[in-house]
This record gives sequence, structure tokens and C-alpha cells, in this order.
Amino acid sequence: MHGQLVEWTQDIAGVLARPPGRAQLQALADWLQRLAFADHIALFIHEGRHPPLALFDTIPPNLRQLFVGDYQAGPYLLDPFYLACVFGQVDGLYSMRRLAPERFYTTSYYCSYYRYLGLSEQLGFIISLGEQGGAVLSLMRLRGGAAFSDGEMQLLRSAAPVVEQVVRAAWEVYRQPRPQARSGVDDKVDEAFEQFGRGVLTVRECEVARLLLEGHSNRSASQQLRIAPGTVKVHRRNLYEKLEIGSQSELLALFVRELKRG
Repeated sequence: MHGQLVEWTQDIAGVLARPPGRAQLQALADWLQRLAFADHIALFIHEGRHPPLALFDTIPPNLRQLFVGDYQAGPYLLDPFYLACVFGQVDGLYSMRRLAPERFYTTSYYCSYYRYLGLSEQLGFIISLGEQGGAVLSLMRLRGGAAFSDGEMQLLRSAAPVVEQVVRAAWEVYRQPRPQARSGVDDKVDEAFEQFGRGVLTVRECEVARLLLEGHSNRSASQQLRIAPGTVKVHRRNLYEKLEIGSQSELLALFVRELKRG
């Protein structure tokens, strides 16, 4: 037991000794791999209505378009990890099986995107980043691999404080002032937000719809628009009726379809 504790302490010290940013994230990924092997590890930052930022990953170049590019192009809006992150899920380690809705294999996210990843299991550390949004560090095992064992899950949960510290430090480094070019994906999503609902919804209903898509609650949306929460509920009900949908997940699915169409 003493030997295991010494090794655990040395591993953590080795991770934290690396400079914050990519070097420390790589050291973290190497350590997590020793605790519980994963075929792929990816860190996405979810900030406002922007497409997720791939801050770090171990995905081979031939698969990056599928796991990163295609994901950023719209499917992320239906990802249970993304939704848990933006709707304030408590920080910690979660499995897709825990977060995904019943009948996950019939959802739009699974049918249009997730099934092509060829995964048997996906875990994710959800880390809040304050007003800047949140992060998800995913550990993925390919189809045919064994499920994460109870022992591996316990080790990973114990590692959560280190994961949170490293991810937040990497985000702070990334946010340091630097010239940043906008991507074509950013422009496409911005345009889709601006056009969504036009010609069908009123101006106010469009504003409410966009805030809902960004992850705002009724109360948060009311604060943004400086109107009563009850008024937001009325606009929400009306826009659902006009768009012939019945839930926020259907609103997200509709937006993704419009985004792809554009």
C-alpha cells in the first residue's frame, strides 16, 4: 500500500511539474492512460455559442476530421456531455451511459454521428470554467474493448482534482491575449444563429430561441433580455408551437439540421 501511495504521489508531482498548457495536458493524458487505458483522449472547451474548442487530443491524424472537425460542425449540440456541461452538471467523472437519455441508440445524435465513431464506451470529466463555460475531457474506448472496470473508475474519480487543476490551468494559458483568427466554422455558426427562426418567429422569440441554444435557463434568459421569467416561458411555448417541437433537445436538433443545410 505504501509503495502504491508513493508511486501515486510521484506521478501527480510529475504531472504538476510540467508547464501549464499542452505539455502538462500530455503528461496528464499519459498518467490517465496508466490508470485506465483509453484509445483516444480529447479535451473540448464549451464557451457560449461558439463551436467547441479542441484544446488537446491524442486522436491520430486520419481520425481527427471525424472526431473533431465533424463534431464541431454541429453534432456537439446534441452531445449529452455538451448538454450536461452547459446546463450546469456538477463537476466530476461521468459515463455516456449515465448521461445519455433512454433509447440513446435511437437519438439524432447517435444516428447521425456517434455510431460512426466506433466506440464501446466513453467517459468524461466535466470541469466548470466559471463564466467562461465548461470543459469535457473524454476518455474513449473503441468497440470490441472491455468496459472500464469498477477499479479503473475508482482510480479515475480519485484523479479528478488533478484533472480539474490541469485543465483550468491550460485554459488560463490559452486565454492569455494573442491574435486569434476566426475559423470558417465560427462564421458558419454565427450566421446560423443570426438566421435561425427568421420568417417564422418574432424578433423576441428569435432572441429567446438563441439564448436557449446557448444553454441559458428561463431565468438566465430573462436576465439577459431584462424581462420577467414568466414572459420568457410564454415566448418559449409560442416558439415551440411555431417550430412544431416540444422540447429543448428538439430545438437543438432543429438547429443542427439548419446548420448542416447551410
